[in-house]
Amino acid sequence: MQVIDQIELYHVTSPLPAPFAPSWMPGTIRTSVTFYLVRFITDDGVEGWSAFTGAGRERVGLGHMLADLFLGQDPEDIDRLAERIHIMAVGGNFNWWIEPAFWDIKAKNAGLPLYKLLGGTDDRLRLYASSGELREPPARRDEAEKRFAEGFDTMKIRVHDWDEKVDIQHITDVATHMQGRMKIAVDCNQAFRLTAKGDAPMWSLDRAKRFADAAADVGLAWVEEPLFGEWHEDIARLTAYARVPIAGGELHLMGYHELARMIKMRCYNIYQPDAMWTGGVKQSLDIARLCRAEGVKFSSHTWTNGFGFIINAHVFAASGFAGEMTFEYPLNEPGWLPEARDAIMKEPLMHDKGWFNMPQTPGLGFEIDHEKLAKYGKCFFKASRREVHWMPETMATMA
Repeated sequence: MQVIDQIELYHVTSPLPAPFAPSWMPGTIRTSVTFYLVRFITDDGVEGWSAFTGAGRERVGLGHMLADLFLGQDPEDIDRLAERIHIMAVGGNFNWWIEPAFWDIKAKNAGLPLYKLLGGTDDRLRLYASSGELREPPARRDEAEKRFAEGFDTMKIRVHDWDEKVDIQHITDVATHMQGRMKIAVDCNQAFRLTAKGDAPMWSLDRAKRFADAAADVGLAWVEEPLFGEWHEDIARLTAYARVPIAGGELHLMGYHELARMIKMRCYNIYQPDAMWTGGVKQSLDIARLCRAEGVKFSSHTWTNGFGFIINAHVFAASGFAGEMTFEYPLNEPGWLPEARDAIMKEPLMHDKGWFNMPQTPGLGFEIDHEKLAKYGKCFFKASRREVHWMPETMATMA
């Protein structure tokens, strides 16, 4: 039986070409893409990779836990490995982002791209351009025109102002400007609060209703996460009231069980789980199947890094919704570009005139650029079934 023989953990910091101010993190200016990278290697040399957003030293203690839980295990026994990830969650460590690395190994063993192993047949995904920053109306119109010229027929913008009239003005202006040519959606970023460096408004149900009315009046494609994510009852009330589709579901750490409850409650019209948070590949596909059974829509969230994008692309391509929904493509010039986001991959994950062509190589479908990994990454833990190595000198230099 094939077993997991080695584990490596890295912290990666790759520079962005320009500063990036994410709308969901008020007061934050990012100059790099930062993430934790895990590499599992089997006793016969098959590698499984995954990565999760991370700022500094918050996950450096994972090494021994991963070694204890996963070394010597069958990498294809996804249910058993998921149970061990859940053991970490019980202890307060939510690490569903690890699970896709085992699927990477399983698909490589089968000689198939992951989405085909999962039963997917959609080789091309229709994309929507997903912005990440707040912009004034003239700049937003220019951005929409550029995305439209590149082949996108839908773009998601961001709003996050204290004054609801400003938010309504922003959606009204660009939707009116692009009317008849491009669909506009909006992410309100109200489902969670990342206010360590700057405060932000928290919407009430009444404010969300007024915003939904304005969004419906100008024909928005959907309104994403207009209320705090744990307010299930209020979200359901809003969705029942709104004349525009309400979307969300990206960061629910309880995974399938919480999102299944929300689906049954009719919290959203469109569910957008992210496999890196919401239970991994398997639970995300379980959510898609329940969405189909309950008559609601599914389209994965992808705003993390290149690994998150491609993993969720495989989920979406196997979900059964790729023929009727668009898939998120993060793009926010000049700072957030695929070439920078995917810096340690040999080939960045680029769109093709508003479409994404699924990779046809076995596994997740990318190759690591080991020269770039050595340049931008720091390995701080290695373990095998025979020995364990911490690199304290590396951890000391992590930002």
